[in-house]
Amino acid sequence: MTDWTTADIPDQTGRVAVITGANTGLGFETAKALAGRGAQVVLAVRDTGKGERAAALIPGDVSVQELDLTSLASIHAAAEALKSRYERIDLLINNAGVMTTPQGTTADGFELQFGTNHLGHFALTGLLLDRLLDVDGARIVTVSSNGHKLGGAIHFEDLQWERTYSRMGAYSQSKLANLMFTYELQRRLAPRGKTIAVAAHPGTSATELTRNLPPVLLPALNRVAPLVAQSPADGALPSLRAATDPGVLGGQYYGPDGIGQQRGHPVVVASNNLSYDVAIQQRLWAVSEELTKVTFPVG
Repeated sequence: MTDWTTADIPDQTGRVAVITGANTGLGFETAKALAGRGAQVVLAVRDTGKGERAAALIPGDVSVQELDLTSLASIHAAAEALKSRYERIDLLINNAGVMTTPQGTTADGFELQFGTNHLGHFALTGLLLDRLLDVDGARIVTVSSNGHKLGGAIHFEDLQWERTYSRMGAYSQSKLANLMFTYELQRRLAPRGKTIAVAAHPGTSATELTRNLPPVLLPALNRVAPLVAQSPADGALPSLRAATDPGVLGGQYYGPDGIGQQRGHPVVVASNNLSYDVAIQQRLWAVSEELTKVTFPVG
């Protein structure tokens, strides 16, 4: 199917979906679509006030969970709270992220983009995984970006960008890490046969994610965006298809089908060659476990 829309989402009644960064943009549209098909949706957000206001705009069974992906303490607290409320989780959608931020660190000293986009979601997934394992149809969807193609590598020699900092380089590394995490996680989940890991990217979408772009780039962006960017609702379609289409396979990557994967209907797309390097995936996994002190119940 090449013209997939929200009308193709199967009934989600009885399913629990946890979505990070769901108070705005892609996450909000993902939450709204899933709740509209009957899912019990949890908006996992840093600002619970914004989360409650977003939840009030979504008809259905929607709740809010405080989660700050820049803090391992907050991630542990959120995971414990969710596990106390739900015996099982059907969908974990790792959607939240930051892009091209000024140089900074998380509460635990990780480079802000790598720490938020990759390590935060790595830790959250590991802590919640026992609620997803062996659940028929359970999925872990991690949102990457076309930007993963711009950085060239996982910079193990300077993973936290302490020697020299590039806003786009650090963002690209974090999005490449999202893909490598998904592919390695799927390899570890495959023997269990029920839960799968899938990746998605929104193309070019008009969201708040670009708010940290360097000012010199904003005039060009403002000229080009109306020509290529799609709405947050359309940008959420790859994540929604990855999360709900019965034909999805573990380890697939979904993105728009238009020119340059910038806009269009969600289809299976390819990531760059480096993202499929198993040795680097496994090295990144080991480093991520060491940094977060979170180990997964799959090996």
